[in-house]
Amino acid sequence: MTYITTRDNTKLYVKDWGTGRPVILMHGWPLSSDSWDDQAMAIADAGMRAIAYDRRGFGRSDQPWGGYNYDTLSDDLADVIEATGATDAAIVGFSMGGGEVARYLSRHGGKNVSQAGLISSVVPYMLKTDDNPNGTDGALFAQMGAGMKEDRAHFFAGFFKSFYGVGMISHPVSNELIENSCDVAMQASLKATLGCAEAFGTTDFRPDLASFSVPTLIIHGTADQTVPIDAAGRAAARGIASSTLIEYEGAPHGLFATHKERLTSDLLTFLRR
Repeated sequence: MTYITTRDNTKLYVKDWGTGRPVILMHGWPLSSDSWDDQAMAIADAGMRAIAYDRRGFGRSDQPWGGYNYDTLSDDLADVIEATGATDAAIVGFSMGGGEVARYLSRHGGKNVSQAGLISSVVPYMLKTDDNPNGTDGALFAQMGAGMKEDRAHFFAGFFKSFYGVGMISHPVSNELIENSCDVAMQASLKATLGCAEAFGTTDFRPDLASFSVPTLIIHGTADQTVPIDAAGRAAARGIASSTLIEYEGAPHGLFATHKERLTSDLLTFLRR
């Protein structure tokens, strides 16, 4: 299968590798399903079925004008699950993709899902408010939006250095990987890029946490500057009774690349339970 059509006639590009129990992978902003390739290959090699798709507006999927909110995005996930016939599935979201996991479990009752994973996830709430003091100041999201509108390519060149933890001393990924990430990000529509940034920056998933009734793996880097762990991974672990939190000491946001062997191993261990 290459494309599936959602309930609002948006075509989503889908990779479907291997056979066995399905593991559905949601990518982060502003990338594509290709960011999951190392883990997807390992999952398929381990005798499971890896399903990864490009979010609407990104990668090779359609770029509609609307639908960049988590209700619609969780409906897209539901349509992927239905179209692929996935049952007894694990759904795993990286960064923004964690929101689709949370909203699917609440909005669609967790249908056909038996495990969940939140990797460097935005769940439960990124925005700093009076009752979420560890969140990110809304002014930063406004600055991000302004930067993308002014010069998106320049914005991403700086964004991905922080994303992968690149600094004066630390350089956990190659320059070529950063360049590729920038190229993939520029394939998305500006509308989708801005709309999804607003969605993951302002959506409050705290009410969705009660819907996590399946075993849930949470993995987060303690040095994540993109989605800081206190308002995300640690808060999610406190709110999800069936969760296991694994903290990667000193790790940045882009764990699928910076810590891909460890992440793959921890995912497979969890999926085999």
